[in-house]
Amino acid sequence: MATIFENRLEKLRQSFTEMGVDVSEQIYQSTKSYIDHDVKLAQTVIDGDSDVNSNETKLEKQAMNLIALQQPVASDFRIIISYLKAASDLERIGDNAGTIARETLRAKGNPRIADVETVIAKITKHVRKMLEQILDAYTTLDATIAPEIAQEDRKIDHYYQTTRTAITEGILANPETAVAASSYLMVIRLLERIGDHIVNLAEYLIYCETGKIVELDADDGHLD
Repeated sequence: MATIFENRLEKLRQSFTEMGVDVSEQIYQSTKSYIDHDVKLAQTVIDGDSDVNSNETKLEKQAMNLIALQQPVASDFRIIISYLKAASDLERIGDNAGTIARETLRAKGNPRIADVETVIAKITKHVRKMLEQILDAYTTLDATIAPEIAQEDRKIDHYYQTTRTAITEGILANPETAVAASSYLMVIRLLERIGDHIVNLAEYLIYCETGKIVELDADDGHLD
């Protein structure tokens, strides 16, 4: 029979997973609203940001109550702390998605750059896959996938760097595209930051499993 602590820890895990699923949907909706110039969908994302913040607060209270009332042993304490820190990064991912949605409102009517929008859609699909993988890993607290997450983030960094260069060169060649191009630069930068936050989730999972605080080297996927 599960103990009170185990039941509460399972509720904490469920809260984290639900928050992660909501944030993944925010990523999708924010970039879709941007590409489609859908201000209604963008506003839905913006309005939903407060829900993510509320979910983080709820999870924080659950975690703190577990620590204060149950006095967990070291391994259980690491689990709680890992969920707590990971939830903070999920909230920041949600903030980034909200910023993309707000950029939809600001950029509506700007000239489109189809090639860049294709890259944005590709990066979005990529980061959502990474997030799904790490959320699955958190259900079993298995950090095996962590180095792979770091390598996947390297691909996002590559997309960001090459697209930024192409956009910058486009501005120099055609200065009247500067306003639209600067908006695209912001969005791909925000997606690149989302990838970095997902790597943070992988690092917390390693801490949870091993007790070691590490930095994942995105250049080779190994641990520093």
